[in-house]
Amino acid sequence: RIADNAGARPAGTPVVAGGPAAHFSRLPVKALVQRLQAAGLPAELSLSAGSFVCNQVMYGLLHALRRRPGVPAGFIHLPPLPEQAAAHPGSRPLALAEQVRGLQVVVDALAAGLDELAAADGRTD
Repeated sequence: RIADNAGARPAGTPVVAGGPAAHFSRLPVKALVQRLQAAGLPAELSLSAGSFVCNQVMYGLLHALRRRPGVPAGFIHLPPLPEQAAAHPGSRPLALAEQVRGLQVVVDALAAGLDELAAADGRTD
């Protein structure tokens, strides 16, 4: 629907020809959402990186690391900045300082070896 920076609009084309249909995040996503929310930051779990450049980035990263299973990798979507809000109607913008704080929470949790929660169906409780 939306062209990428090169003007391409791939539809139904695999990210990597012959690659698996999907790669799953290696991040403890439920535990990270819980940590971010406990820090007072807005966070929610998504079961998809989307169908645009976000998907390309996540799939490409995880495919490139397929032979290195111990490397934590995934995709974290950040909301628009307040100054970008007009271009993203209906979004919930977040100030840059809060985005940086959220990423620091994530990095610190991963560095400490945060384990995933055992909650089912994407719940974080």
